[in-house]
Amino acid sequence: MNEIVFDLQLPAEKYLRVYQGSAREVVTRALDGRTVRFPAELLKPYLLHAGIFGRFRIRFDKNGRFQEITKLS
Repeated sequence: MNEIVFDLQLPAEKYLRVYQGSAREVVTRALDGRTVRFPAELLKPYLLHAGIFGRFRIRFDKNGRFQEITKLS
């Protein structure tokens, strides 16, 4: 299984755009320099009052299909 690790600092005000319908994806940079783009709804389990902060890992199969996202710290 392939994986991408990235740090994310997403204040609640920015994530609010997902609920308002003006944003659907998160775009960030992985620790290895790759650009990562994925559906913002995958982060809902990690949303706190202040927003979403921490290091995450996305795993995907050999065909590039999403498998899971995990908060590492």
